[in-house]
Amino acid sequence: MDGRYRAAVAPLSDYLSEAGLNRARVEVEVEWLIALTDRSLFGTAPLDEAQKERLRALYRGFGADEIAWLAEKEAVTRHDVKAVEYLVRDRLAELGLDQIAELTHFACTSEDINSASYALTVQRAVTQVWLPRLRVVIDRLGAIAREHRDAPMLSRTHGQPATPTTMGKEFAVFVWRLERVERQIAASEFLAKFSGATGTWSAHLAAEPDTDWPALSREFIESLGIGFNVLTTQIESHDWQVELYDRIRHAGGILHNLATDVWTYISLGYFSQIPVAGATGSSTMPHKINPIRFENAEANLEISGGLLATLAQTLVTSRLQRDLTDSTTQRNIGVALGHSLLALDNLARGLTEISLAQRALDADLESNWEVLAEAIQTVVRAEIVAGRSQISDPYALLKDLTRGRRVGATELAEFVRGLDIGDAAKERLLALTPASYTGLASILVSEID
Repeated sequence: MDGRYRAAVAPLSDYLSEAGLNRARVEVEVEWLIALTDRSLFGTAPLDEAQKERLRALYRGFGADEIAWLAEKEAVTRHDVKAVEYLVRDRLAELGLDQIAELTHFACTSEDINSASYALTVQRAVTQVWLPRLRVVIDRLGAIAREHRDAPMLSRTHGQPATPTTMGKEFAVFVWRLERVERQIAASEFLAKFSGATGTWSAHLAAEPDTDWPALSREFIESLGIGFNVLTTQIESHDWQVELYDRIRHAGGILHNLATDVWTYISLGYFSQIPVAGATGSSTMPHKINPIRFENAEANLEISGGLLATLAQTLVTSRLQRDLTDSTTQRNIGVALGHSLLALDNLARGLTEISLAQRALDADLESNWEVLAEAIQTVVRAEIVAGRSQISDPYALLKDLTRGRRVGATELAEFVRGLDIGDAAKERLLALTPASYTGLASILVSEID
């Protein structure tokens, strides 16, 4: 994804790359140092603001030099978090803060640093990159829904002609579905633990029994802008990640449905594709404009959905107090969200490259007057109840007339005129056309507002 698709997914690399994870680890280590000295633990004095700013510059200015330093160190330590600890110690020496070096990574297990780092990076990737890109797609869907709220079209239930709707209402359905899931994702928790080797604060109490370490840990984690999980094993249980990835996968399923529906509308001729200057549709057929945006989105959502499902399935389990299956699994979070982001990018572009072909919609409606059979048999039923008709089985009557055959406007009008129903009901039915038989479709679009 760093090759052909880099432009679409690059914003995620600030958070969900190896460098992004290590920057977050440095941030957690530095902020823990500051939190400990702020409370004057073990005879330390609080750092002044200038010292704190120089320390924070370690992660705010994290770049190529730090990346190279960590790569070299990890080749020796064979442990990524330990390499980060050594980096912070090294920089403390440069800053003349050797006296607090032993507070680096104090009483922490690697998962304390990692759980906070993953919570930070995933939170930032989702809220600052993924959700805004989803919002672009939803907004474009909403614009299409409002523009075409009155554009009648033939529905196709089971792929067959069915009661008409409007194109706007059908797009509004996707807006409604996506906004619901968007709200759930926006309300997600991002949790970390900070309680030592097996979640018991044992080493903390051995070093300083008079400190309320759970309260201090909670305050520290919440100061980072994430939530605190107080009851854990060595690892944070990852349930928040399982919930989040399932919701993003759900959103991807809806978007996949959108991609296949728009592709089908294009295939039916309901949408024409707007040519992009310089683009080639086929290497041998010059006339072609292929719906590649929607096909690309469809495929990337399938890859993303598969990875997200694997993440959710794997991360929910850890043997006894700790195993390392989560470590390698979490390194694919960026890949999963990257494919999803690429799909969102393609959908956002594709929705600006289609134009409604109302003539095609009108022609389809005009060729399927038999869809009014539903209206006719329903009106007849109402007339029977009201005592204005003696028809015994209106459904069977219309089934005999229309099932498996085309019925034109003239034939249908003659049939209605011969019905045993009241004059007012006849007038209503004779005024109906497939294009006008759209119920509240246009009004329903207002629900997305």
